[in-house]
Amino acid sequence: MRGRLLLIGAGLLVLSGCGESAAVTRDDPPLPIPPVVKLPASAAGGVCVLLDYPAIEESIGTRFDVSAATASGRTNTCVLQSEEASRPDLALSVTPTTADSAVFAGEMPNGGQSVKGLGKSAYRLTLPVGEDHGAGVEVSWLSADGRMINLRYTLAAGEGKPAADALAGKLVTLAKAIDAAKPDATKP
Repeated sequence: MRGRLLLIGAGLLVLSGCGESAAVTRDDPPLPIPPVVKLPASAAGGVCVLLDYPAIEESIGTRFDVSAATASGRTNTCVLQSEEASRPDLALSVTPTTADSAVFAGEMPNGGQSVKGLGKSAYRLTLPVGEDHGAGVEVSWLSADGRMINLRYTLAAGEGKPAADALAGKLVTLAKAIDAAKPDATKP
């Protein structure tokens, strides 16, 4: 019993701060701010490995710095945004398919325009303004190795069809670069 009391007493002395104070004073230099580490889009994994912030900025003129990947069933998706705002955003979805060019072309939505030189079959489409976002552009294609790929850019609120139409050609160019990327990166 006496040993326990001595141990408890010694513990209380240690906890009570016997010895030098470890308190920070005004004379102490401030602690350095840790550096901010900017991760590449590919750090999110999934189909984000096909996207590169500097290449996208060079292709379409928009700077993104946040990426997120997800999978639902056999579809893998990556969304890019800016830290400052949720729009504009860029979404890439990839789904394996057994559809052929005729089936894919037959499913082109009204208003879609055929795109030459992209996969087996491709189209682009201008999307309407929404309640919380501007117009958008969608480029969809059937890749040579059996993937349906969709690249969608949604503008910020207040930006309409003329802005989306001006972006369409740039998004097609980006889609062609993605299509030329390593195919295994987009397979589930």
